[in-house]
Amino acid sequence: MARELVQYYGTGRRKSSTARVYLRPGKGRIFVNDREVDRYFPREALKVHLARPLVVTQTTEDFDTFINVSGGGPTGQAGAIRLGIARALVEYNPDLRTALKKEGLLTRDARKVERKKYGRAGARRRFQFSKR
Repeated sequence: MARELVQYYGTGRRKSSTARVYLRPGKGRIFVNDREVDRYFPREALKVHLARPLVVTQTTEDFDTFINVSGGGPTGQAGAIRLGIARALVEYNPDLRTALKKEGLLTRDARKVERKKYGRAGARRRFQFSKR
């Protein structure tokens, strides 16, 4: 007899990072790209940042979290993971939505890098001006 795998899924994006988050009943371990979260994110601030939805909903010890993340840098990836965890928690229990929404954890951060324009040194910076 095949045992059904219970898992909840959420997708998170920030800047150019995309995270696919799977919550499965467990002991509260977090794995990012098949590595422990401590090995993937050495900075403590990023670990606290990405685990915020679990802390707010008091489900830290209820789930093992499996995350596949790609693109961007560590901060963008942590932000993407945070949104993915929040969305997966809402799939698990829609009643948690109000608590997550109140903390601003279900809002997609739409800020991205502005493109460089022609005739400029960067997106907005001009080339150096000289009278002669």
